[in-house]
Amino acid sequence: MNHNVLRELKQSLHDCLRPMEAYSECVFLDYPDYLNLGDHLIWLGSIFYLRNTLNLKINYCASKENFSDLEMETKSNQSPIFFNGGGNLGDLWSEFQEFREYIIEKYKDRPIVILPQSIYFKNPDNLHKTAKIFNSHPNLTIFVRDNYSYQIASTFFDNCQVFKAPDLALEMINSLNLPSKKQEESNSILYLCRKDQELNPDFNLNKFNRSNLVVEDWPSFNWKLGVEKGKMGRLLATIYREGWQRGLQTPKEWLTRQKWLAFNPQTKILQNTDYANLHLNSWSFVHSAINQFNQHQLIITNRLHGHILGILLEKPHIFLPNSYHKNEQFYQTWTSDLPFCRFVKDADQIPLMVSELLEFYDY
Repeated sequence: MNHNVLRELKQSLHDCLRPMEAYSECVFLDYPDYLNLGDHLIWLGSIFYLRNTLNLKINYCASKENFSDLEMETKSNQSPIFFNGGGNLGDLWSEFQEFREYIIEKYKDRPIVILPQSIYFKNPDNLHKTAKIFNSHPNLTIFVRDNYSYQIASTFFDNCQVFKAPDLALEMINSLNLPSKKQEESNSILYLCRKDQELNPDFNLNKFNRSNLVVEDWPSFNWKLGVEKGKMGRLLATIYREGWQRGLQTPKEWLTRQKWLAFNPQTKILQNTDYANLHLNSWSFVHSAINQFNQHQLIITNRLHGHILGILLEKPHIFLPNSYHKNEQFYQTWTSDLPFCRFVKDADQIPLMVSELLEFYDY
């Protein structure tokens, strides 16, 4: 189903990222050491692209929390610095932008590449501050993942190389190797709804009143992580999360995850990469998102990576706006031709779109 459309989308990603082919090694920063499964999808797609497509050696990986200048400088061999992509280039998630600006200001002696990002600044003063920092770097490349962000970057980051490319999670098209999607489905509809500062306050589903509607966010937001609790606190959080929350409390998901980790060929690829433990952790996390989607016949979501996971699973879904341009612009730039997705800006249209998709896919 839809394999030509998906192949073309993945080929577009490779075509847009061709400037990356100049590199043979890198530092890779901004590992998502938190529980947003969408950012783990981006990280994994990036790892598969860097290792499988570019055959690029990763000398050092770190999250914002555990980054060490000394360790990076010791291990990096002056290699270029790459930042993971996402939706945090701007002032909405300021801690990530501050870390990025710190690195760009300090390491002007080597190339820096920002992988595909959406750009959003609430405060124009912050945009001008960022532009000054970015433009002072002699070799900064920025990939953006929608037309609107491209306009911003081209206008304000005029001393940088700016390119447009899809989200790197799309590198995992045809990589999840799952059984038939209908195997575990009920007749329910999942509304994967973010509730943070990217929630669009003017958009709600109050008029979409169905008994089979399940409203959730990523299951991971209920887990324990222990990032800021020290080594012992983190160990205890991991034992509780993996032993109870993702183990004894959810035995069916645990069993399907073990089978998937054992037999999916991508697992072996990740096991043979630099910093394999980080990547395998994300790979295990992502299965919980897959398991969540596979329990429902249709998805409604205001999360960009709910949309992207719907693409990876070829799952019928309805995509909603977030609080700024990110969702709609990504859809208009890259994915509006997908037959199993509808972007809906008017909540009154949702019942009709649900009926169309369910009828088309013979549910």
